[in-house]
Amino acid sequence: MYLLGINAYHGDSSACLIRDGVLIAAAEEERFRRIKHWAGFPSESIRYCLEAEGISLSQVDHVAINRDPKANLLKKVSFTLKKRPDFGLVLDRLKNAREWSSIEENFAKAFSNQPFKAEVHHIEHHLAHLSSAFHVSPFDEAVIVSVDGFGDFASAAWGVGRGSEITIDDKVYFPHSLGIFYQALTQYIGFPHYGDEYKVMGLAPYGEPNFMDEMREIVLLQEDGSYSLNLDYFRHHKEKVEYEWDNGVPSVGLLFSDKLESLLGPKRGEKDELTQRHKDLARSIQTMYEEAFFHLLNMLHRTHGIDNLALAGGCAMNSVANGKVYKNTPFKKIYIQSAAGDAGGAIGSAFTVWHDIGSKKRDFVMDHAYWGPEFSNVQISMLLEAKQAEIVTAGCQVELINSEKELCRRTAQAISEGQVIGWFQGRMEWGPRALGNRSILGDPRRADMKDILNLKIKRRESFRPFAPSILREAVPAWFEADDDVPFMMQVYPIKEGRRSVIPAVTHVDGSGRLQTVSKSTNPRYYELISAFEEISGVPIVLNTSFNENEPVVCLPEEALDCFLRTKMDVLVLGNYFIVRQE
Repeated sequence: MYLLGINAYHGDSSACLIRDGVLIAAAEEERFRRIKHWAGFPSESIRYCLEAEGISLSQVDHVAINRDPKANLLKKVSFTLKKRPDFGLVLDRLKNAREWSSIEENFAKAFSNQPFKAEVHHIEHHLAHLSSAFHVSPFDEAVIVSVDGFGDFASAAWGVGRGSEITIDDKVYFPHSLGIFYQALTQYIGFPHYGDEYKVMGLAPYGEPNFMDEMREIVLLQEDGSYSLNLDYFRHHKEKVEYEWDNGVPSVGLLFSDKLESLLGPKRGEKDELTQRHKDLARSIQTMYEEAFFHLLNMLHRTHGIDNLALAGGCAMNSVANGKVYKNTPFKKIYIQSAAGDAGGAIGSAFTVWHDIGSKKRDFVMDHAYWGPEFSNVQISMLLEAKQAEIVTAGCQVELINSEKELCRRTAQAISEGQVIGWFQGRMEWGPRALGNRSILGDPRRADMKDILNLKIKRRESFRPFAPSILREAVPAWFEADDDVPFMMQVYPIKEGRRSVIPAVTHVDGSGRLQTVSKSTNPRYYELISAFEEISGVPIVLNTSFNENEPVVCLPEEALDCFLRTKMDVLVLGNYFIVRQE
C-alpha cells in the first residue's frame, strides 16, 4: 500500500511517501522552489517522492493531509458567537477551509497527465503532530505533546501514545497560544519575518530575564498545567491579521496590540540597533516560554508517570528549552524527529492513516533524517563537465577521489587548516537542519571561525551560534549530558574545561546545539569527523547549513553555484574534491 502524506496551504509545505508502513521519501517544498518556508500545494515534493519510488500518482492508494476543516467545529462556532470577531477574520478562515478541501483540484492541475485515484483523508492538525512525534519514535509508550501557533483552531494538544494508539487528553484552543506569544514578541523585538523565532532564541543568552513580571502578565499559567494569554496584548483574536500562504513566502501581520508597547515600551524597528534592553527582553521571552512549557510537562508526568516524552509542533524546534527537559522535569528520555514543525505534519498525517487502516503494528523508527534526493558521481561528473569553463575561470581545481578514507582525510586536513568546506553527500536531510549531507563545515577550535563564515558565506547576525557535530560515543567527554541528539534538536552545556578548546561552537552561555553522529546512520560523515579527530584530537566539526540566505541546497548545481559565488575554500561534491586555488 502506498500512502502519500502532505502539509499544504501553510508554511513549510512538504510531502512524504510511505510504503506498507515504512517511510520511503520526504522533502520540503522550499528546497525545490528555492523560497524559504514556501507555502502552498507541495507539487514538487510530491513529484520527488513518487520519482524516488519509481511510481506514478495513479499507484497511490491514500493521501493524508494534516488539516481537517471539520475539527473542533463546536469550539469555532462558540468562539464566533461569543466574541464576534472582525468579519474579515471570519472570511479569511472560510477561504482557508475552502483551499484545504480542494486538494483533488490541486492534484489535477499539478499532475494533469496522471489519474488521481487515491482516497483523501483530512487529519486534525495536532493529531498529525502527535503522530509525527510518536509513531516514528523508538518508544512503545510515551507522553506526547504538540505545541505551536495554530492549526485547526487549536494551539496545543497532549496525551499518551501506546503501541500504535494515540489518546489525546486535552488541548489549548484559539485564541490562546504559546507559539503566538513567542511569534508576537519576536515581531516586537524587530524580527518580522515568518520563522524568525530562532533569532530570539539565539539572542537570549546575551541578556538577563529582567522583564519577568511583564511576561507573567502576558502568559498566565493555569492550575491544570495549561496556559492562556492575556488577550489585551494581542490582535489575532479580534481583528483580521494578514496571513499569506499562497504559493510563496509566508507572511504574518502584526500580532500584538498597542497595549504591549504600553507595557514594554516602544517596539524595535527591523533596522534599529539591538540594545541590551532587547537582549534582556529576548531572555525574558525564552524564560517565560520555558516556564509554561515545563509547567505543562511536569503536570503530564505527574498524571501519567511515564518517563518517555515525544514532542512535535513548531515550538518543539525550541532546542534550548528541549535541552533543559531532563533538568526541569522527571522525564528520562526525549524524542523529537527532524521536521518537528509543520513540515512534519506530512509524516504524522500519513502514519495516522496507516495505523488506522493498514496495520496496528509499528515497524518503523526514524533514526536518521536522510530522506531527500541524492545524486550519483556520474550525474555530478556531467555537471562538472558542463560547468568546466566557470570552474576554471574561478581558479578551481577538480579531483576525483574514489577512496572514502582518503576523501575524508583530505577534507579533515583542509578543515584543520582553517578552510571552509562545502560538503554535499547522499540524500538531502528532512527538516530544517543540515545534518552532514548538505553542510558547510569548519574547525571548531578557531575562535575566529564564526567571523570567517559570516564574512565568506553566511552574512548573518553575529549573535547566532554555529553547531557542533560530534561522534556519538564522545558526547559524555565533551557535554554535560549523555544523550542521542541525531537531529540537532537539543542544546546542552559544554563541559567547562572543554569550552576554550572549541570556541567556534560554544555559545556565549557555554552551551552548544549538538548533533550526535553515528556510524550506522551516516558512515561517511562519521568517517570525516573521525579523521578530523585523528588530526586534531577533537571529535567535533563545526556544522552549518549549506546555503547563502536561501533554502539549503538540494541539487549539486545549487551547491556548485553557492561555492562559486562565495569565498568557500573547498567543495566536496560526492567523490569530487574541488579546491579554490590561492
